Amino acid sequence: MKKLILTGLTAAILFSCSSQKTETATTTIGADITNLQEEAQLFLDEYSATYQQLYTASAEAEWASNIKIVEGDSTNAIATRKANEAFAAFTGSTENIKQARQLLEQKEELSGLQIKQLEQVLYAAANNPQTVPEIVKARIKAETDQTEKLYGFDYKLIGNSVTTNDLDKVLRTEKNVKKRLIAWQSSKEVGKGLREGILNLRDLRNQTVQSLGYDDYFTYQASDYDLSREEMMELMQQLNAELLPLYRELHTYARYELAKQYGVKDVPDMLPAHWLPNRWGQDWSAMVEVKGLDLDGALKLKGDKWLVEQAERFYTSLGFPSLPTSFYEKSSLYPLPASANYKKNNHASAWHMDLEKDVRSLMSVEPNADWYETTHHELGHIYYYMTYTNPDVPVLLRAGANRAYHEAVGSLMGLAAMQKPFLAELNLVDANTKTDEIQTLLKEALSYVVFIPFASGVMSEWEHDFYAKNLPAEELNKRWWELTRKYQGMVPPSERDETFTDATTKTHINDDAAQYYDYALSYVILFQLHDHIAKNILKQDPHATNYYGSKEVGAFLKSIMYPGASADWRQMLKDKTGEELSARAMVAYFQPLMDYLKEQNKGRKYTM
Repeated sequence: MKKLILTGLTAAILFSCSSQKTETATTTIGADITNLQEEAQLFLDEYSATYQQLYTASAEAEWASNIKIVEGDSTNAIATRKANEAFAAFTGSTENIKQARQLLEQKEELSGLQIKQLEQVLYAAANNPQTVPEIVKARIKAETDQTEKLYGFDYKLIGNSVTTNDLDKVLRTEKNVKKRLIAWQSSKEVGKGLREGILNLRDLRNQTVQSLGYDDYFTYQASDYDLSREEMMELMQQLNAELLPLYRELHTYARYELAKQYGVKDVPDMLPAHWLPNRWGQDWSAMVEVKGLDLDGALKLKGDKWLVEQAERFYTSLGFPSLPTSFYEKSSLYPLPASANYKKNNHASAWHMDLEKDVRSLMSVEPNADWYETTHHELGHIYYYMTYTNPDVPVLLRAGANRAYHEAVGSLMGLAAMQKPFLAELNLVDANTKTDEIQTLLKEALSYVVFIPFASGVMSEWEHDFYAKNLPAEELNKRWWELTRKYQGMVPPSERDETFTDATTKTHINDDAAQYYDYALSYVILFQLHDHIAKNILKQDPHATNYYGSKEVGAFLKSIMYPGASADWRQMLKDKTGEELSARAMVAYFQPLMDYLKEQNKGRKYTM
């Protein structure tokens, strides 16, 4: 998706990378230290210093691999692999695992902050255990190779090389179904060359974490939320069930409206994938243009640099500091010139390079509404990094309260930046222009609600089956399209056999694996936070807020960001919003749309 912590971290990238020679923190358990807390702190201080050094080297190598991809040149790939191997050798060292475990055996004598850090040491070790060094090394090489293939792919449209931005534009704007089909098919070609790599990565990722007691890679990733894989999948099913009534109305509406638009008399029961304005059918918002909100036209006049600088101005208006000069000097924010003899990763992401002040973003900003929203989203990650980089949060806990919180903050700011009073503040729309509020809400639903079945259904279940159930190699594409039909009500334009691996055309399947539920959870959290901000801080209608300039909103957001991963995510949500994790706020936000859709869909056939 356009807003990732590729952690990811995802999208956004919360980068858990890897680096160079094998090292271990050297404090010996049982040394002449009488106080166990002092002993633990000594170990953590030494571990953290080396961790940060190797993490930074790894992040720098990863950055270079993402901003300059030269066909046939493996220099960056080799440097990345070496950096990641060194980081892996350290975080997964048997000595560090042993010392962390011994200290945790006496956890009742340790502080809560020390326990959290030691648990993080073991979580990091499980992804790189040196009990199986050859498997870890092979996995790192395989991940680097897969990334090179994914981002170095030469997409073609009618014989000409194009970018993913070009393909996305066709799917957003083209009315000719045949031209749409060609662009959609082109977007899937990359998957053919990724099948062997993803199957290899499945084995290597599973074997890596199994050596420290996890059943499979999906289970390992879900454990970051203190949930079993079964509990995580139950939560995903719950979210789908809560939003299904609204999604069913949107699905019916889309089938009939798109059939009318493309001149198709017999409305299909399932949505043909190439009809939708997104490569994976995860965002349909381009179907609706809200009159009076011609953002693309207004933004084109502003230019690409304005988008990034204005996003920064939004955050500073809330009381956040200005971005460091190094952000603009070191980030890669705009598309490469047509004359460039290399490629870059066009997927938007945010990077915390050294777990200190070096923050960067990788984007390909163009002056349109999509990138306007994305710049606000990505800077949400950047400001989250900057806020939890403080003396009260140890290096090992400089992350979101959970991975979904990082995405929630980014998406919250993207939502806030798209609301009419906010846009009027920036003179991007005329405050006096009448806009159709239901159409505005419909456009938002086609983005936020439509995304949930894709994230919590298709992506989460496919990766669950892939890693936890060992999905057979000859059923990868079959299962993908079974799930798109079940959850999205979407089918391919024609038969897609196993020569295709359409799941792998989604970035996260390759390099941010088994955690796409982060995004589904983030949307739920985002609406809980927005509901609280609108009603309790701004005292405004949640559909028409203006966060701009509100220091009180800024203080609320800082209070969530500041503790990083040192806070308990469930307790924080309850403390800040007054309720447990629930889709209630999201359902309530879109409730006014339900009556409209039911009226529009009268006499129409429901197929979900």
